[in-house]
Amino acid sequence: MYLCNGIRSFCMTKDEFQSYQEKYATQIEAIRLAAHELHQSVNETYGDELPYGFHLDMVVEGICRYGHLVCVCEEDVLPIFFGGFYHDSIEDARLTYNDVMRTARQWMTEEQALMATEIVYALTNDKGRTRAERAGEKYYKGIRETPYAPFVKLCDRLANVTYSCSSDNDRNGNRMREVYKHEMGTFLPSINSHSDDPRRQIPFETVAALAEILIDEVDRDEIRKQWGEL
Repeated sequence: MYLCNGIRSFCMTKDEFQSYQEKYATQIEAIRLAAHELHQSVNETYGDELPYGFHLDMVVEGICRYGHLVCVCEEDVLPIFFGGFYHDSIEDARLTYNDVMRTARQWMTEEQALMATEIVYALTNDKGRTRAERAGEKYYKGIRETPYAPFVKLCDRLANVTYSCSSDNDRNGNRMREVYKHEMGTFLPSINSHSDDPRRQIPFETVAALAEILIDEVDRDEIRKQWGEL
């Protein structure tokens, strides 16, 4: 249970979350198009020269499917979707923290814009020479401490893994599948805050979707045990 605008709140039902997606469909689509245009403006592509918006849409597919498991109130819906569409905007599209904040204010209140921007900031890799340096303990600590950042990061990883594992003829896709598989044992604990606050949790259903794609049945059982599902 969580206080949202002074009101005690649990996570939503799937139907409630869907109803808010429909209520804010115009704003969500505007956020989507603006994010696509932003990444296109810096000539960023994804995978086999796909528009980067392809990846952003895949991330938000995860939010649409599993967002009800973490979202505690209506006011948080737009910040979560914004976080999904803009999660790479500082890291890859040359925006600053203040740029993101100004952008978010177009569709949200000041409080919502701050929540949305903090998600984006938390998901921005640190400076580093290697993948491990760019996503070290400081980076993951920031994710664990930021409402909805663990969930959006999990949706980001689910999108990347889904794409990599569907690219059978893509040598880089196969390589990244092995990278993600190797990281699985440390990635999940790194973003798991073990918090009672649902906004900082990672839902088992989303973890299971990732495991279903990436690892064998033995490892899936081990993950279920970690999440108390067995």
